Parts: sequence; structure tokens; C-alpha cells
Amino acid sequence: MATNISELARLFVRLGLTAFGGPAAHIAIMHDEVVRRRAWLSEQQFLDLLGATHLIPGPNSTEMAIHIGYLRAGWRGLIVAGVCFILPAMLIVLVLAWAYVEYGTTPAATWLLYGVKPAIIAVIVQALWELGRKVIKRVWLLFVAMSVLILYFAGVNEIVLLLGGGVIVMLVMNARRLRDENVLSVMPPLLGLATPMLAAASFNLTQLFFIFLKIGAVLYGSGYVLLAFLRADLVVSLGWLSDRQLIDAVAIGQVTPGPVYTTATFVGYVLGGVRGALLATLGIFLPSFIFVAISNPLVSRMRNSAWAGALLDGVNATALGLMAAVTLQLGQASLIDALTIALFVIATILLLRFKVNTTWLIAGGALAGLIAKGLG
Repeated sequence: MATNISELARLFVRLGLTAFGGPAAHIAIMHDEVVRRRAWLSEQQFLDLLGATHLIPGPNSTEMAIHIGYLRAGWRGLIVAGVCFILPAMLIVLVLAWAYVEYGTTPAATWLLYGVKPAIIAVIVQALWELGRKVIKRVWLLFVAMSVLILYFAGVNEIVLLLGGGVIVMLVMNARRLRDENVLSVMPPLLGLATPMLAAASFNLTQLFFIFLKIGAVLYGSGYVLLAFLRADLVVSLGWLSDRQLIDAVAIGQVTPGPVYTTATFVGYVLGGVRGALLATLGIFLPSFIFVAISNPLVSRMRNSAWAGALLDGVNATALGLMAAVTLQLGQASLIDALTIALFVIATILLLRFKVNTTWLIAGGALAGLIAKGLG
């Protein structure tokens, strides 16, 4: 059943304004909204879309928003959901970038994150539990997820883990078919776009756009991987940014709601004002809309294929392990005293027992942070 465009827009504008905590948190919040509360998608549909986002470059949570929009309202939904998720965060970052350029500093958000992060961790834990019950169809898939968790902390690259886990599960689940038939498995090539770098002695907007278009088209992984790409192109190769400016840009992407990739908005504004911000944002997010439009019709076919369906199962189990690893890291950094631990416990109870909406949980966490700062 199709979804009203205005309903889709309202949901993703709200998420763009309130979804703090990075991709793992965004995905957990989307799961709560579109699976548990609205029943727009089944658990399996949600998991398959999540697996599909890990097989293409770009920001996973933004691509989930675009996938959901496309499934619910076609091409208009694809555009509306993606834009409504990105736009609020972009505008917030734009204001912060203006303050940074005008006053040489970024507004403090420590008090906000102090209270928000415990609530976010509760949301992720709940999503891990519910998704895990669907993903772990066999005991050995739990072993795969746990192995990924351990290997992640051992320093193994997350893309290697995702693809390796997917391929291993695909081969194990199709071992009999592999023996019985002379099957030559052909893995689809990773879609990428290498835009040639134009040597330039001075800044120009066209080159800025193509730098971010290239990054959006080839980047897998976390915000830390984004940091490496930006540093190589904008600090080392072109000298347009200083390391300090780059760190400030990534920090803004981390502490604001919505997609972390709005770091591009900040960088674009610092380098080229409003036009630079708009071009950088368009460049980094445009490939995601294209990749989702191409891949979405293939997801149901993948689920119906023994080989591709097993690959999705493997990627989903691996993604669950990675989400658990990120949750442990967030918990270590966020649950730092008695008050944050108490906020986490209260948020978990409210979420699991009373089914409180995640937006209210996050708003309550922000208020608690403000009160704590005021009392401190």
C-alpha cells in the first residue's frame, strides 16, 4: 500500500532534525518508525534493504531513507524521503558553518550530547535485539556476527568484514549446490566512479563539486573513512583546508542530527560560501540517489535467488556485528558517570516497556543534559 507523500516528508524531516548519533542510531530509529510503529516494512524487508545499502557506496542511513521512500511512494518518494532527511541537517550545519567563519569557533554542543547519547544507545540496543532475532536464523550466523565483532576490534577493515562475511555465508549455505552443480559464481563488481583530479593552484567551485561527487561515489565505511578521503584531497593534495579546519568540519558532522556526510556542507561553506556548501552537499549525496534507484528493484530478486539471498543473509549478520561494535564504542564514550548510566537505563525501560517514541526519548535526553549543565 502506497504512503502519502506528505506523511513520508513529515517523518523524514523529523528524523533529519532529531536523529543524532550516526548511522547505527539512524537505522535503529528508522526501524522503530517504519517497522514497529507504522508497519510500512516487514522485518525481512528492512533487513534486506539494510544489507543492500552495505553493498553500495555512500552513507547507509541516508540510503535507507531513500530506499524506504522509493518502496512506499515510487520515484517521488525516493526524492522526498532523501531530501527531507538531508535538508534539515544541511541547514543546521550551514548555520554553524556561518558562525564558524564569522566568529572563528563552533557553538558548544557538549551538554546536548551528554544527555542525548545515553538515549541513542538505548534505541540501538533495542534495534539490535529485534533485528538480531530475525537475522540469526541459525546458530552459526551468531558465530559469524560475534567473529565480526571481535575482528572489528582487532583492526580488520569493516568493508573486508562485510564482503568477507557475505561471501563466506553464501558459500556455506550453498555448499551442496556447489558440489552438485558446476556453478561459477560471478560477484558483481563494486560500483565506483573515479573522477580525475584536476591540478589547481587555486580554489574553484567546479572542482569542489567533482571532488565530493567522487567521494560520494566510491566511499564505503564510517565517518573516519570520510576524514581520510577529505584530508587526502583537500589538505594534502590541494591545500585548501588546514588539518584544524578539517577536524572541526568532521566534529560538526558528528554532533549535529541527520547524516554525518553533511560535513561536506561545512567544508563547502568554509571554502566557497553558500554556493560552495550547496555544491559540496549535492556532490556527496547525489550518487546515493542514483545507486538506490538502480539497486532497489534488484533487492527482491536477490532475496529470491539462493546465492544472492545467502549473500544478503551474510551481509546482514556481519552488519549486525558491526552495529554491536559501534554500540560498545559509543557506550564506552557516553556512559561515563552515574547520571548517564541512569539515563540509559530509564530510556531503555521507556522504550521496551512503554514503547515511547524515539523522538521524545532524544528530546528528554537533551533536556536532561541542559539541566545537568545548568546544575553543574
